[in-house]
Amino acid sequence: MTDQIPLYAADGTPWGFRTQEAARRLIANGLVNPSYGRKGHLKAIFSKQADGASAVERKMPGGTHYSFQTRLESGPLVWKLKRLGKGDEFRPMFGQVVADCLSP
Repeated sequence: MTDQIPLYAADGTPWGFRTQEAARRLIANGLVNPSYGRKGHLKAIFSKQADGASAVERKMPGGTHYSFQTRLESGPLVWKLKRLGKGDEFRPMFGQVVADCLSP
């Protein structure tokens, strides 16, 4: 089974297996996108999307960032956490959660 390479659709559903020779031909013709392991071995091939774009996303979708880099007045770049709420807005809720955790 080591000479078989898994083939996946653009959405990630499995389509079966191809031999290494067939997989290399598909890659050479530009019909699929290869996925290599950290040692450079071919691990899987992915069919391209309908518009010809790569099926494998290079960047994870972004979300809310709770930490960011900021520069101190003295110059160094450091990480800072985003404040949630204004002032003591969340203090009563946090206190209630702590109290609920401590009660038997």
